[in-house]
Amino acid sequence: MQDIRLAIFDWDGTLMDSVGRIVACVQGAARDCELAVPAPAQIRQIIGLSLGVAMSRLFPLCSGSGSGSGSGSGATSGERQIAALIDRYRHHYLHDATPSPLFAGAGELLHDWRSRGLQLAVATGKSRRGLDGVLDETGLRPLFVTSRGADEARSKPDPLMLEQILDELGLSPRQAVMIGDSVHDMAMAEAIAMPRIGVTWGVDSRDALSRHGPVAVVDSMTALRALL
Repeated sequence: MQDIRLAIFDWDGTLMDSVGRIVACVQGAARDCELAVPAPAQIRQIIGLSLGVAMSRLFPLCSGSGSGSGSGSGATSGERQIAALIDRYRHHYLHDATPSPLFAGAGELLHDWRSRGLQLAVATGKSRRGLDGVLDETGLRPLFVTSRGADEARSKPDPLMLEQILDELGLSPRQAVMIGDSVHDMAMAEAIAMPRIGVTWGVDSRDALSRHGPVAVVDSMTALRALL
Protein backbone atom coordinates (compact mmCIF):
# COMPACT_ATOMS: atom_id res chain seq x y z
CA MET A 1 0.00 0.00 0.00
CA GLN A 2 2.87 2.32 -0.81
CA ASP A 3 0.81 4.73 -2.98
CA ILE A 4 -1.70 5.55 -0.23
CA ARG A 5 -1.75 9.27 0.60
CA LEU A 6 -5.01 9.46 2.53
CA ALA A 7 -6.57 7.30 5.27
CA ILE A 8 -10.33 7.80 5.67
CA PHE A 9 -11.80 6.57 8.96
CA ASP A 10 -15.28 5.68 10.02
CA TRP A 11 -15.88 7.00 13.54
CA ASP A 12 -18.31 4.93 15.65
CA GLY A 13 -16.96 1.46 16.28
CA THR A 14 -13.68 2.24 14.50
CA LEU A 15 -12.06 5.10 16.42
CA MET A 16 -14.56 5.51 19.25
CA ASP A 17 -16.08 2.77 21.39
CA SER A 18 -19.56 4.23 21.12
CA VAL A 19 -21.63 1.21 20.09
CA GLY A 20 -23.04 0.70 23.60
CA ARG A 21 -24.11 4.33 23.81
CA ILE A 22 -25.78 4.19 20.39
CA VAL A 23 -27.68 1.05 21.38
CA ALA A 24 -28.87 2.63 24.62
CA CYS A 25 -30.03 5.81 22.83
CA VAL A 26 -31.95 3.98 20.10
CA GLN A 27 -33.68 1.87 22.74
CA GLY A 28 -34.49 4.99 24.74
CA ALA A 29 -35.96 6.65 21.66
CA ALA A 30 -38.14 3.60 20.97
CA ARG A 31 -39.48 3.61 24.52
CA ASP A 32 -40.20 7.35 24.35
CA CYS A 33 -42.19 6.81 21.15
CA GLU A 34 -43.99 3.78 22.62
CA LEU A 35 -42.59 1.39 20.03
CA ALA A 36 -41.18 -2.11 20.38
CA VAL A 37 -37.60 -1.82 21.64
CA PRO A 38 -35.15 -3.41 19.18
CA ALA A 39 -32.52 -5.84 20.45
CA PRO A 40 -28.87 -4.77 20.57
CA ALA A 41 -28.02 -7.11 17.68
CA GLN A 42 -30.61 -5.39 15.47
CA ILE A 43 -29.28 -1.95 16.31
CA ARG A 44 -25.68 -2.95 15.63
CA GLN A 45 -26.67 -3.75 12.04
CA ILE A 46 -27.67 -0.13 11.32
CA ILE A 47 -24.73 1.63 12.98
CA GLY A 48 -22.93 3.71 10.37
CA LEU A 49 -26.06 4.56 8.39
CA SER A 50 -27.59 8.04 8.49
CA LEU A 51 -30.23 8.38 11.20
CA GLY A 52 -33.17 8.57 8.81
CA VAL A 53 -32.16 5.43 6.96
CA ALA A 54 -31.25 3.65 10.21
CA MET A 55 -34.58 4.39 11.90
CA SER A 56 -36.56 3.45 8.80
CA ARG A 57 -34.83 0.06 8.71
CA LEU A 58 -35.30 -0.56 12.42
CA PHE A 59 -38.93 0.55 12.44
CA PRO A 60 -40.30 -0.38 8.99
CA LEU A 61 -43.93 -0.10 10.11
CA CYS A 62 -43.30 3.59 10.80
CA SER A 63 -41.59 4.27 7.49
CA GLY A 64 -44.41 2.51 5.68
CA SER A 65 -47.27 4.28 7.43
CA GLY A 66 -49.87 6.18 5.47
CA SER A 67 -50.75 9.85 5.25
CA GLY A 68 -51.40 11.99 8.26
CA SER A 69 -54.56 13.83 9.19
CA GLY A 70 -53.91 17.03 7.26
CA SER A 71 -51.67 18.98 9.58
CA GLY A 72 -50.44 21.02 6.62
CA SER A 73 -46.89 19.77 6.83
CA GLY A 74 -47.33 17.32 3.96
CA ALA A 75 -45.55 14.61 5.95
CA THR A 76 -47.05 11.16 6.35
CA SER A 77 -47.68 9.77 9.82
CA GLY A 78 -44.73 7.44 9.25
CA GLU A 79 -42.42 10.32 8.39
CA ARG A 80 -43.51 12.15 11.50
CA GLN A 81 -42.83 9.05 13.60
CA ILE A 82 -39.34 8.65 12.13
CA ALA A 83 -38.68 12.34 12.80
CA ALA A 84 -39.83 11.86 16.40
CA LEU A 85 -37.51 8.87 16.82
CA ILE A 86 -34.57 10.88 15.49
CA ASP A 87 -35.40 13.77 17.82
CA ARG A 88 -35.58 11.48 20.85
CA TYR A 89 -32.38 9.68 19.82
CA ARG A 90 -30.53 13.00 19.69
CA HIS A 91 -31.95 13.96 23.07
CA HIS A 92 -30.72 10.73 24.63
CA TYR A 93 -27.32 11.00 22.96
CA LEU A 94 -26.78 14.40 24.59
CA HIS A 95 -27.69 13.09 28.04
CA ASP A 96 -26.79 9.39 28.06
CA ALA A 97 -24.02 8.48 30.48
CA THR A 98 -22.82 5.32 28.71
CA PRO A 99 -19.03 5.73 28.31
CA SER A 100 -17.79 6.21 24.73
CA PRO A 101 -13.99 6.54 24.88
CA LEU A 102 -11.57 6.29 22.00
CA PHE A 103 -10.36 2.76 21.49
CA ALA A 104 -6.99 2.12 23.10
CA GLY A 105 -4.21 3.14 20.72
CA ALA A 106 -6.45 5.15 18.36
CA GLY A 107 -4.98 8.52 19.25
CA GLU A 108 -1.43 7.23 19.01
CA LEU A 109 -2.10 5.69 15.60
CA LEU A 110 -3.55 8.93 14.24
CA HIS A 111 -0.69 11.04 15.55
CA ASP A 112 1.88 8.59 14.16
CA TRP A 113 0.38 8.44 10.67
CA ARG A 114 -0.07 12.21 10.52
CA SER A 115 3.53 12.82 11.64
CA ARG A 116 4.71 10.64 8.77
CA GLY A 117 2.87 12.76 6.21
CA LEU A 118 -0.28 10.69 5.69
CA GLN A 119 -3.43 12.77 5.32
CA LEU A 120 -6.40 11.75 7.50
CA ALA A 121 -10.14 12.18 7.00
CA VAL A 122 -13.44 10.99 8.50
CA ALA A 123 -16.50 9.59 6.69
CA THR A 124 -19.21 8.85 9.23
CA GLY A 125 -22.86 8.15 9.77
CA LYS A 126 -22.89 10.93 12.36
CA SER A 127 -24.42 14.29 11.55
CA ARG A 128 -22.10 17.26 11.14
CA ARG A 129 -23.16 18.50 14.58
CA GLY A 130 -22.43 15.13 16.15
CA LEU A 131 -19.10 14.77 14.39
CA ASP A 132 -17.99 18.28 15.36
CA GLY A 133 -18.87 17.45 18.95
CA VAL A 134 -16.67 14.36 19.16
CA LEU A 135 -13.81 15.99 17.23
CA ASP A 136 -13.73 18.77 19.80
CA GLU A 137 -14.33 16.43 22.75
CA THR A 138 -11.38 14.22 21.81
CA GLY A 139 -9.09 17.03 20.68
CA LEU A 140 -8.46 15.22 17.39
CA ARG A 141 -9.83 17.86 15.01
CA PRO A 142 -6.37 19.24 14.00
CA LEU A 143 -5.29 15.82 12.74
CA PHE A 144 -7.96 15.58 10.02
CA VAL A 145 -7.70 17.50 6.76
CA THR A 146 -11.41 17.07 6.00
CA SER A 147 -14.50 15.11 7.01
CA ARG A 148 -18.03 14.28 5.91
CA GLY A 149 -21.10 13.58 8.01
CA ALA A 150 -24.28 11.79 7.04
CA ASP A 151 -26.22 15.02 6.50
CA GLU A 152 -23.67 16.24 3.93
CA ALA A 153 -24.01 13.30 1.52
CA ARG A 154 -26.14 10.24 0.87
CA SER A 155 -26.09 7.53 3.53
CA LYS A 156 -23.55 4.73 3.42
CA PRO A 157 -23.09 2.47 1.52
CA ASP A 158 -23.55 5.09 -1.21
CA PRO A 159 -19.99 6.28 -1.97
CA LEU A 160 -20.85 9.98 -2.36
CA MET A 161 -19.08 11.11 0.81
CA LEU A 162 -15.89 9.35 -0.31
CA GLU A 163 -16.18 10.93 -3.75
CA GLN A 164 -16.61 14.36 -2.15
CA ILE A 165 -13.49 13.89 -0.04
CA LEU A 166 -11.44 12.73 -3.02
CA ASP A 167 -12.63 15.64 -5.16
CA GLU A 168 -11.79 18.12 -2.41
CA LEU A 169 -8.24 16.77 -2.04
CA GLY A 170 -7.59 16.03 -5.71
CA LEU A 171 -6.93 12.33 -5.18
CA SER A 172 -7.99 9.14 -6.95
CA PRO A 173 -9.66 6.22 -5.15
CA ARG A 174 -6.44 4.18 -5.41
CA GLN A 175 -4.56 6.85 -3.45
CA ALA A 176 -6.83 6.47 -0.42
CA VAL A 177 -7.90 3.71 1.95
CA MET A 178 -11.19 3.39 3.85
CA ILE A 179 -10.93 1.99 7.38
CA GLY A 180 -14.09 0.84 9.12
CA ASP A 181 -15.80 -1.71 11.31
CA SER A 182 -18.99 -2.28 9.32
CA VAL A 183 -20.06 -3.80 6.04
CA HIS A 184 -21.48 -0.37 5.15
CA ASP A 185 -17.95 1.07 5.23
CA MET A 186 -16.57 -1.78 3.14
CA ALA A 187 -19.38 -1.64 0.56
CA MET A 188 -19.05 2.15 0.23
CA ALA A 189 -15.35 1.87 -0.65
CA GLU A 190 -15.88 -1.20 -2.81
CA ALA A 191 -18.35 0.76 -4.97
CA ILE A 192 -15.54 3.03 -6.22
CA ALA A 193 -12.71 0.46 -6.08
CA MET A 194 -11.05 2.18 -3.12
CA PRO A 195 -8.77 -0.05 -1.02
CA ARG A 196 -10.36 -0.86 2.32
CA ILE A 197 -9.35 -2.27 5.69
CA GLY A 198 -11.82 -3.86 8.08
CA VAL A 199 -11.43 -3.77 11.86
CA THR A 200 -13.03 -6.41 14.06
CA TRP A 201 -13.49 -4.47 17.31
CA GLY A 202 -16.70 -2.74 16.14
CA VAL A 203 -20.02 -4.06 14.87
CA ASP A 204 -19.33 -6.63 12.14
CA SER A 205 -17.43 -9.90 12.10
CA ARG A 206 -14.30 -10.81 10.17
CA ASP A 207 -16.36 -13.02 7.85
CA ALA A 208 -18.87 -10.25 7.09
CA LEU A 209 -16.14 -7.67 6.42
CA SER A 210 -14.17 -10.10 4.27
CA ARG A 211 -17.07 -10.49 1.81
CA HIS A 212 -16.27 -7.02 0.45
CA GLY A 213 -12.71 -7.77 -0.62
CA PRO A 214 -10.68 -5.71 1.87
CA VAL A 215 -6.89 -5.63 1.56
CA ALA A 216 -6.82 -6.68 5.22
CA VAL A 217 -9.01 -7.31 8.24
CA VAL A 218 -7.25 -6.57 11.52
CA ASP A 219 -7.93 -7.38 15.16
CA SER A 220 -5.91 -4.64 16.88
CA MET A 221 -4.72 -1.05 16.53
CA THR A 222 -1.17 -2.38 16.51
CA ALA A 223 -1.88 -4.53 13.47
CA LEU A 224 -3.64 -1.63 11.74
CA ARG A 225 -0.78 0.76 12.47
CA ALA A 226 1.69 -1.64 10.84
CA LEU A 227 -0.17 -1.64 7.50
CA LEU A 228 0.69 1.94 6.47
